[in-house]
Amino acid sequence: MANSTCLQPMKATSNGSFQGDSPLDFALPLAILQICLIVVLTRTLAFLLRPLHQPRVIAEVIGGILLGPSALGRNKAFLNVIFPKQSLTVLDTLANFGLLFFLFLVGLEIDLNSLRRTGKRALSIAVAGISLPFLLGIGASVVLRNTIADGVRGPSFLVFMGVALSITAFPVLARILAELKLLTTDIGRMAISAAAVNDVAAWILLALAIALSGSRSPLVSLWVLVTAAAFVAIASFVIRPVLARMARRSLEGEPVKEVYICATLTTVLAAGFVTDTIGIHALFGAFVVGIVMPKEGPFAGVLIEKVEDLISGLFLPLYFVSSGLKTNVATISNGKSWALLVLVIFNACLGKIGGTILASVIMKVPIREALALGFLMNTKGLVELIVLNIGKDRKVLNDETFAIMVIMALFTTFITTPIVMGIYKPARKAAPYKHRKIERDDTDSQLRILACFHGSRNIPTLINLIESSRGTRHRGVTVYAMHLMELSERPSAIFMVHKARRNGLPFWNKKKDSTIGDQIVIAFQAYQQLSRVTVRPMTAISDLHTIHEDIVTSAHQKHAALILLPFHKTLLFDGSMESIGNEYQQVNQRVLHYAPCSVAILVDRGLGGSAQVSASEVSYSVVVLFFGGSDDREALAYGLRMVEHPGIVLTVLCFNNDDECIGRLRESTDGSVRFEKRPTGKEEIVSAIKGVGRCNLFLVGQRAPVMELADQIECPELGPVGSFMAASNTTAASVLVIRQHEDDAVTNLLVEEVAEEALSPDTPHAGGSVHGEFNPL
Repeated sequence: MANSTCLQPMKATSNGSFQGDSPLDFALPLAILQICLIVVLTRTLAFLLRPLHQPRVIAEVIGGILLGPSALGRNKAFLNVIFPKQSLTVLDTLANFGLLFFLFLVGLEIDLNSLRRTGKRALSIAVAGISLPFLLGIGASVVLRNTIADGVRGPSFLVFMGVALSITAFPVLARILAELKLLTTDIGRMAISAAAVNDVAAWILLALAIALSGSRSPLVSLWVLVTAAAFVAIASFVIRPVLARMARRSLEGEPVKEVYICATLTTVLAAGFVTDTIGIHALFGAFVVGIVMPKEGPFAGVLIEKVEDLISGLFLPLYFVSSGLKTNVATISNGKSWALLVLVIFNACLGKIGGTILASVIMKVPIREALALGFLMNTKGLVELIVLNIGKDRKVLNDETFAIMVIMALFTTFITTPIVMGIYKPARKAAPYKHRKIERDDTDSQLRILACFHGSRNIPTLINLIESSRGTRHRGVTVYAMHLMELSERPSAIFMVHKARRNGLPFWNKKKDSTIGDQIVIAFQAYQQLSRVTVRPMTAISDLHTIHEDIVTSAHQKHAALILLPFHKTLLFDGSMESIGNEYQQVNQRVLHYAPCSVAILVDRGLGGSAQVSASEVSYSVVVLFFGGSDDREALAYGLRMVEHPGIVLTVLCFNNDDECIGRLRESTDGSVRFEKRPTGKEEIVSAIKGVGRCNLFLVGQRAPVMELADQIECPELGPVGSFMAASNTTAASVLVIRQHEDDAVTNLLVEEVAEEALSPDTPHAGGSVHGEFNPL
């Protein structure tokens, strides 16, 4: 301690190395280096752990331990240069500043109205999931006090250990549930409701633990708790109405006033100052402001957008590294320490998993779901580390106890996802249906299309294509417009998933919201006036490796005849095509493999220009390249439906020597389609495609029976002709590559077909459309 008191405070900035100053001797450049090192290391670890389906918090905690005295920090030269003792105050301040706003975001994710509606099952699971591990935590604390934690204050140590073992990490659990696609299932709803109750209870217990640790006088501890309760009351009855008024004045579709954002963020800081002054830590105030913040309307979403990237991307990892710098695994050096580690892990798992399973079985939850719930509720994370760090700062936990508890939190969180994936798989069920392709005998039946898109730039072409496809002789078109959103590490991703869950069925939104975005909603609202067309916006928020499951499941449940996918390349101003990522290409390939109906991939080169075209202004030339085969017949069937629109001119280029087949095609039309027979050689085909005059859209079969037209097929999901036409220098028209569903095909179905009466309310059924119906978000 003597050395630490003699350390000179670091100046903020240097004069530069050319002036003889070392940047590492000054606070700002050293903090920049530390942040860069921490971010690179934690992101690299997160990438390496991604195949194991681990949340990023695991990578950040491990990164902190690696930088600390357990690994790289064993090299004193490294520790003294990169993390000298005099810099740790700045690092801890930045880390806690980031943590302050992150806890505000966590509070924003907890909806008090949902907590009030928590069902008997979830409440019972939450109570059992807190009580039993809390008692076992107290038991473990007695053993630890008699061995490695001798001399610590009894009551505060008991409460800290009980809280540490009884916590469920709400943000980490929400992300795990979303990645496993369980958030909108019964088990997901129970888990997230129980975790929300658990989180609030944990903060109350943490406030109690902090109050007990601050003074040996029971009277002072009581005064701290009473003052904290008064603060919560003021936040509920004074701060909340002010925030609600600002939220009501922030209208949908209009920018939120800057003064409202500034006032809210300042309120978070002021609340943190008040609770720190009370003696229950600044984080408590930020969390309470997040909880009382109104969740309806665009205001909360805008706040998250303003704060999340900087906080969760740069500042939050600092807290985990700060924890890692305090964690020395080497303190667990003998058999007694390892035995205590096993005891703590056993107590944590037994209390949380056992208590949850017991309560679930009593509430008549199926045993497999009860087991999965037990492991889900055993998830630890940020709040656990907060408890441990506060305990260490207040001298309640010594180095060895702290290290044991950090490893326990890591272990219990690490095992959650693999075990849940192994023991529980959500049932995807849908009723069987007949019309799985466009080509059909019943031409008067309704056409259902699941149209997927990545962002607003796809909307004009998508709507123009829908308008061109609606036909006139048919019952109409129902289009399920699915916004594909990658589940990122941002808090807003889980916030949006929660909105989808609150609004009703999985990936189904019944009321207006800002989830998809104002531009997209307005575009579909403008289109809703079209007769005989039903447009229903939807949102799928998933990891790109599994988002195909959402697409396929929704197509099956909505009885879609066609899945319309966006190509993974977008058009640039110079006419070239630029890839937005191979992951999106792989999504399309997986959908083709698992699809329960026909699939079309749209190479978008601006059908109708960059704006939506009204029905009276549609004037497109559509060309079908017909080589024969089922996919080409599907493309032709789609073209024949499009030509019913008075603004569509359809030409069929027949690269098929079967005159009888061509004759039947001519007879099947009413003369509104122009057929042109073309030679079948490779050079002639290429010349014919490039020689097509005015054309807005090509319709092509994916598995066209033709030789490869390009030297190398870069996009096998488009087939030989589609891949050639997707090249930048082939055509300026959009290309729709279609693969027809085969009724007798043996595929790895993701959806189990069951009788309609066996479907649960969680499985939305695509009923008949209503004229002009539009279900906004």
